[in-house]
Amino acid sequence: MTARFFHSPKPKDQSRTAMIDKSRLPARKGTLPQFTPVPRTRQRHDGWTPERQQRFIEALADKGSVKAAAHAVNMTPEGAYLLRRHPEAASFRKAWEHALSLGVQQLEDAGLERALHGQQVPVYSYGKIIGTRTVYNDRLLMFYLRNRAASRFTADGRSQSSRQNTIGDPHYAAHISKLKKQWRKEWEAEQAAASRQSSEEVVLGINAKLESMRNNWLNAMSPHTRAAYDRYKELEEQDRATGYRHPLPEPDEDEEEFP
Repeated sequence: MTARFFHSPKPKDQSRTAMIDKSRLPARKGTLPQFTPVPRTRQRHDGWTPERQQRFIEALADKGSVKAAAHAVNMTPEGAYLLRRHPEAASFRKAWEHALSLGVQQLEDAGLERALHGQQVPVYSYGKIIGTRTVYNDRLLMFYLRNRAASRFTADGRSQSSRQNTIGDPHYAAHISKLKKQWRKEWEAEQAAASRQSSEEVVLGINAKLESMRNNWLNAMSPHTRAAYDRYKELEEQDRATGYRHPLPEPDEDEEEFP
């Protein structure tokens, strides 16, 4: 089954035209090594001051994005790239690269966290969010295994450690066969649980929709009609309690009887 996702039209990027407030700087203090700021011919409080350059490098290490880091110090990414190309920006460029490497490390950590613990995605019913479920990305997990433990995992995800010493070993083959059966049962149990959960979510959504329709129908009644309806339900409950059943009509003589 292929999942289809519908996206609304992407809004235009207004970052270039939006006004940027340059009246103040973020209050965070830096933790990166010091570097020589790019000299400026004019010292402007809303320009690339040495303090703002330091804050930009810190934000770049935290966010891993030039655009996000520039906006964090109330500047534009275009201005950051112009500053990077300055003839006397060698120290600034070195700090830039170091900060980006830290940002990439944070991205790797975030990806590993998602691979291990999954990602919460919303569950919809009739266009409304009724809950969330955890989705695991096995491809992302194998990507990390192949890159962080390349000596132990091949491109297809199989373990390489001590494999050459187990070829032809019947005990090892029996052990692997037993593990495969166990993993298969665990996988089938997880799939069955996910299927049950999905069915229950659908039923809950349908029941909620029916209850909403019934409430709308009752609320649309006039007070007189609602009182009559409540009296009808009360009498119906009394009939049910006494075991009353309406007798079935006698068949018409002209109607053909079926065995």
